[in-house]
Amino acid sequence: MNKRPESTSPVRDARCAGIDDVLEPRLFKALCDPTRLTILAALAEGGGPRTVGDIARDLPVDVSVVSRHLAMLKEAGVLEAARHGKEVRYTVRYAGLADTFRAIASAIDACCPPGRCKP
Repeated sequence: MNKRPESTSPVRDARCAGIDDVLEPRLFKALCDPTRLTILAALAEGGGPRTVGDIARDLPVDVSVVSRHLAMLKEAGVLEAARHGKEVRYTVRYAGLADTFRAIASAIDACCPPGRCKP
């Protein structure tokens, strides 16, 4: 039987046990691109559903590029898409996104060493 090598990484604080559950790489990857952030801001400021063409009109990139960015944001859970005839309209998943950021903030707060965090 092979013995598993011991870890050389520092011991993790038990308070941080749940942080891996809320740090979703797809979300951070989706939000790390300036064009995707611009798209997200445009959708949030617009208030209502918008099509790929509506969004592309406000950006200096091709419709196909906007479509790929929207797909990545949708896959990460940032946007939802609804088909209306031949069009797909995108909206921000405000509640889901806010819940995700609250969970991340709570997990980070839980990891904060005693005496180093604001009360």
